[in-house]
Amino acid sequence: MRYLPLTDTDRGDMLERVGASSIDDLFVDVPEAARLDGPIRGLPMHMSEMAVERHMRARSKKNLAAADAPFFLGAGAYRHHVPASVDTIIQRGEFLTAYTPYQPEIAQGTLQMLFEFQTQVARLYGCAVANASMYDGSTACWEAVAMAGRVTRKSRAVLSGALHPHYTEVVKTMAQFTGDTIADSAPTVQPEPDEAGLIARIDDQTSCVVVQYPDILGRVSDLSKVAEAAHEKGALLIAVVTEPVALGAIASPGELGADIVVGEGQSIGVGLQFGGPYLGLFAVRDKKHVRQMPGRLCGETQDAEGKRGYVLTLSTREQHIRREKATSNICTNSGLCALAFTVHMTLLGEKGLRQLAMENHRLACIAADRLAKVPGVEVITRSFFNEFAVKLTGAKGIGARQIVRDLADEGVLAGVSLARLYPGHPELDDALLIAVTETSTEDDIAALAHALQEKLA
Repeated sequence: MRYLPLTDTDRGDMLERVGASSIDDLFVDVPEAARLDGPIRGLPMHMSEMAVERHMRARSKKNLAAADAPFFLGAGAYRHHVPASVDTIIQRGEFLTAYTPYQPEIAQGTLQMLFEFQTQVARLYGCAVANASMYDGSTACWEAVAMAGRVTRKSRAVLSGALHPHYTEVVKTMAQFTGDTIADSAPTVQPEPDEAGLIARIDDQTSCVVVQYPDILGRVSDLSKVAEAAHEKGALLIAVVTEPVALGAIASPGELGADIVVGEGQSIGVGLQFGGPYLGLFAVRDKKHVRQMPGRLCGETQDAEGKRGYVLTLSTREQHIRREKATSNICTNSGLCALAFTVHMTLLGEKGLRQLAMENHRLACIAADRLAKVPGVEVITRSFFNEFAVKLTGAKGIGARQIVRDLADEGVLAGVSLARLYPGHPELDDALLIAVTETSTEDDIAALAHALQEKLA
């Protein structure tokens, strides 16, 4: 097939069929600020293959890789050590198959893996049932909101101000097409989350309350009060977990009363990978809600000879069911990432996960204590796992975002500025999120503290 097989007549016929006057009409729902206004800057229009390779290699050398510097970025994507054995196992012939088993009877290896993956996620989240994974954490969050609407027959979702802003934006974007009302709130940088304010926003029309655990500032709180308040109003509690390693050290959301638990599985088995592909996790605490779950569920059965086998027990995605009957059409199950998650989790085991979690917490505590001694740095988060927020009180007139850029030029990736996550909130200009994992060393922490002290002096 030719690289550009369509003629102008072909394109005109297709536009006429869909009722569009031009190709630009197909992009009207994309915000103008997100559209390119011309060719990508910095890339040549025409070059030979060798020249393009040379050009791209030169550009790649300008990157500062996570492994090449003290690294403290988090905010929903975390650097953890992934054993080489994970990559070796996921490339074995038993698993290196089509990404979706549309003919389950010939994909027993894939189905068994997904069955075990579901078991791991359900146990990790403290839930009864998990699905066979989803696209990523943010879209899983929206699917949970949509599911809550189906279960409660209500259409108002209350979002915590401490929910990751990217998750909030995905929910608000999708709600434009369903008519759901999204009640979000502005973030506040304070030691404890505003549980009372969140509870006060729950009313009789609320379908669900969405909280993050640990939240966007790294704060760990008891979800049981919010769960009780939501249930009193006939609403469901949705807990979002962006750092699953934390659940090796803190109580699971299901134990604390969350009805639906979703999140990002990237931390286990999946590298940072420039932002994707990642892995959405989805589980429910009550088995009666299973038929409202998006995606697919794998189950165990016996064949005619009494031998154990695996099947697709429930498939409510649009490929398997009439489109109008599907619970979701964005429930891509990220099968390869799910496999990597399962392999890494199996290698760790329960004991290994707990040890990994405690090492993350130990190093984060060392970092918080060390940074608290730096003049001009105030540690805000009191109860945290491996991520916490600080205020750079000595950065007035500069802002945390510029300091992050300056330190990156000096070879220290200092964290994520809250002003980057929340543009338009000047009160967050001096706030910085710092994540510490087992890949950080005490020398890295000392380098961060020294760099901040020099910058804020």
